[in-house]
Amino acid sequence: MTATAPRFGTALTRLLLVAAALFGAVFATASPASAHAAVTATNPKDGAVVASAPKDVDLTFSEQVAMDNKSIRVLDPNGKRADTGELLNLCSGSIVKYGVSLRDGLPKGTYTVAWQAVSADSHPVAGAFTFSIGAPSKTSVSLSAPDVGGGLVGALYDTMRYAAYAGFILFTGGGAFVLACWQRGASVRPVQRLVVGGWLTMTAATIALLLLRTPYTGSGELADAFDLDGLKAVLQTKSGAALSSRLLLLSAAALFISVLFGAYAKRENEEKKDLTYGLAIGGFVVAAGIAATWALAEHASTGIQTALAMPVAVVHLLSVATWLGGLATLLVALHLTPAVERAAVRRFSRIAFWSVAVLAATGVYQAWRQVGSWSALTGTGYGQVLLVKVGLIAVLLCAAYISRRWTGQLSEHAAPEAEAATIVEQRAAEPELTEEPEPVTVPDDAKGPADRKRAQQLARQQAAMTVAREKRIRDADPQRSGLRRSVLTEAGVAVAVLAAATILSSTEPGRTQEAAAAAQSTTQVAVPDRPISLRIPFDTGGKNGKGTVRLTLDPGRTGANEMHVWTDDAAAKPLDAPEVKVAFTLTAKAIGPLPVAPERITRGHWSATGVQLPMPGDWQVSVTVRTSDIDQVTVDKNIKIG
Repeated sequence: MTATAPRFGTALTRLLLVAAALFGAVFATASPASAHAAVTATNPKDGAVVASAPKDVDLTFSEQVAMDNKSIRVLDPNGKRADTGELLNLCSGSIVKYGVSLRDGLPKGTYTVAWQAVSADSHPVAGAFTFSIGAPSKTSVSLSAPDVGGGLVGALYDTMRYAAYAGFILFTGGGAFVLACWQRGASVRPVQRLVVGGWLTMTAATIALLLLRTPYTGSGELADAFDLDGLKAVLQTKSGAALSSRLLLLSAAALFISVLFGAYAKRENEEKKDLTYGLAIGGFVVAAGIAATWALAEHASTGIQTALAMPVAVVHLLSVATWLGGLATLLVALHLTPAVERAAVRRFSRIAFWSVAVLAATGVYQAWRQVGSWSALTGTGYGQVLLVKVGLIAVLLCAAYISRRWTGQLSEHAAPEAEAATIVEQRAAEPELTEEPEPVTVPDDAKGPADRKRAQQLARQQAAMTVAREKRIRDADPQRSGLRRSVLTEAGVAVAVLAAATILSSTEPGRTQEAAAAAQSTTQVAVPDRPISLRIPFDTGGKNGKGTVRLTLDPGRTGANEMHVWTDDAAAKPLDAPEVKVAFTLTAKAIGPLPVAPERITRGHWSATGVQLPMPGDWQVSVTVRTSDIDQVTVDKNIKIG
């Protein structure tokens, strides 16, 4: 009696729609990469007015950072260096503090401190603040923070990070799938191309990351990627050591792949047993070592419980690779090599189940360690992206459940007919068909051009009939077709999960954000609340380009301010503009424009903290609103800062 195949077409469609919505949310909530370390105190304080010039300027960080003599610069009102250019290491115990000495005989006025460092989790961080000697003065120095980790270099670096993760998942999970589930797959060319492609992708991405470290953490100029002195300095850092170690381990992985698809693939099934164990152990050691290069250089290596967090991170990455990489290999096997045995699919289903269980356990621990509190889960960028990732994983598990149901159906039906198995075996062993078939022997009595052309046409028709026959045989198995659709859905959602995971690895954890905010709030001097509110109409000239900007500045005085910006359309509903920028200019003192790039909070709402207005006066607020790729406008309004 034949079992009825489950109807999952509507369910898969719904899962794809939910996944697409969550995938969009990943990038809607994603903010520029933030470093793990944060400044918790400065001396002098931001915006302070001191009676006489201090001997030095220092900054206290939330955790370890890498700095050099170029990391802290103190600029006088004319933009000239006011420090000696020699970094002072003032660290003591758990206190991370660095500074620079000031030159003698500094005149009165407003001084700008610009700083730049690399956090312990490999991400760059930078900022600026001001203080005044005697009394505030006009200054020609821009207070905008250096665009470290941004621009073209930042985009390239982030792209290579995505590629490195994807390559690791493909060649690690693909190799595990072959050894544990489908040993005959070692001789199947599409599977070989997938695994080798993953290795090549990760190797190329790792080399690119190593070259891009100098401009990514320093100048931001792409040409500096080929600076040999910069590369030498990078190799002496923790990130450089991790990347160079990854390259060495990838060379060992190349040996593993060559044996897997060479000597191992040529052996008979009974001869593969001993070599299978050896490859499995060696492959696990190499994969664990590569995963450790991330754990030793990123979030797991900083913060609390690092001794436990780093091995947990390694296990987490291996579980992800086993599940998602095996899923990609299964997808290739189902679509390009329909000879994959039902037993192999069932074995992978069991392995995937335990991989997900380990993934969930390690993920919960990592979430607790990085988020820290319920408020950080919804109130920080890290927590928001984490929630989106959890939602994507839920969708992925639903698709996996459907795949398991189809796998169960596979076990209840007989194998395909002998003819199908024979054709599939032949096709798996043959080279891939190209557009031009193999040369056809032309009889002696058919030597004319027309006869040769006819023979080639017959050969192409025969090849097309063979492919069509295989497709009919493959599609005649409804369980296999249903499994292909559900696995394809899993793979699509897995891409979004990988994107969310990569964004999380470059975002400042919620626990650190809250700790830094708490430390800064205790060092700031309380001032009376005098928030400033503005309403400015705008019209970008494009479709739906009319609206109103609402801006608040709290407390609305010199020093640090908190700014909120709302954009409303003509119907007074939130307008989700692609970009909003703000700049402040004190024309009377020739200060500015001081640019501010607020962070998107939700639809039509942006905010920024620590907006510096160094002195009182009539300031011009310029708000730039962009409503499309080409439609934008800048509107101005004056405010009085006391």
